[in-house]
Amino acid sequence: MNNTIVLNIGRFLFLGLLQVLLFNHINFLGHINPYPYLLFILLFPLNPNRSVFLLLSFLLGLSIDMFSNSGGVHAASCLLIAFIRPIILRWIFGVSYEFQTLKFGNISPGELTLYLTLMIVTHHSCLFFLEVFNLNLLVLTLKKIAFSAIFTTILSMLFLIIFRRK
Repeated sequence: MNNTIVLNIGRFLFLGLLQVLLFNHINFLGHINPYPYLLFILLFPLNPNRSVFLLLSFLLGLSIDMFSNSGGVHAASCLLIAFIRPIILRWIFGVSYEFQTLKFGNISPGELTLYLTLMIVTHHSCLFFLEVFNLNLLVLTLKKIAFSAIFTTILSMLFLIIFRRK
């Protein structure tokens, strides 16, 4: 099997299990809950078969939903960020994404942080608005989005620094 396929299968299983077994049980101050399983979607190879990528993103979200008993909000949020990922990549990286010369290991920390932040905020906005589904609780929803997005972004950056390949 191809090394990239093995890496992505391992990343899918590791991040999914880590989310279900550890990070779903963190509920710091009532609002802060990290979602590092998003790294699977965010770091997936840039030129995959689009329908396979969307299917894998949906399956990842669905598996998190099944273990969290959350009714499909993770699946919808994962599918959304998988769908808009090429738009965000084209907007942030421009020509290097268009000509398929972009590699996540070679981009600057500022661009990587911007990419992670935009995708995580988009995911969390969809997730928490679908979860709460009540505009009367808008302040609570925005607080959950902000704090969870900050914590997830910091945790994702730490994972990337720790597990960076030389």
